[in-house]
Parts: sequence; C-alpha cells; structure tokens
Amino acid sequence: MDIQVGDTLQLKKTHPCGSCEWEVLRIGADFRIKCKGCGHQIMIPRPKLEKNIKKIL
Repeated sequence: MDIQVGDTLQLKKTHPCGSCEWEVLRIGADFRIKCKGCGHQIMIPRPKLEKNIKKIL
C-alpha cells in the first residue's frame, strides 16, 4: 500500500468521537495517526492499519 505522511485515511470503524478520518503523521513498521475529529493520536502496527483501511482520501 502506498501511504505517505500527510495522507488522510478513512478507516472501517469510527472513533468514539464520531470521526472515521485519520491523518498520517509517521510511517515505518508502526504508523502514528491522528484523529481528524478530536486530535487523539495513536501508534498502530502496519499490518493492523492496512487491514482496517477503507480508502485513502
């Protein structure tokens, strides 16, 4: 999957704040993504994130 820093991802599940869009802040073995709704940041392993992506906006 071709994901770059700054891309916006739409994930299959929504965040508890109601948003399903995330911004990519860091890439590598793990991704750091930030919720576009509330600003919450998480680190998530690459295989788990790639499985949960609905589309790249």
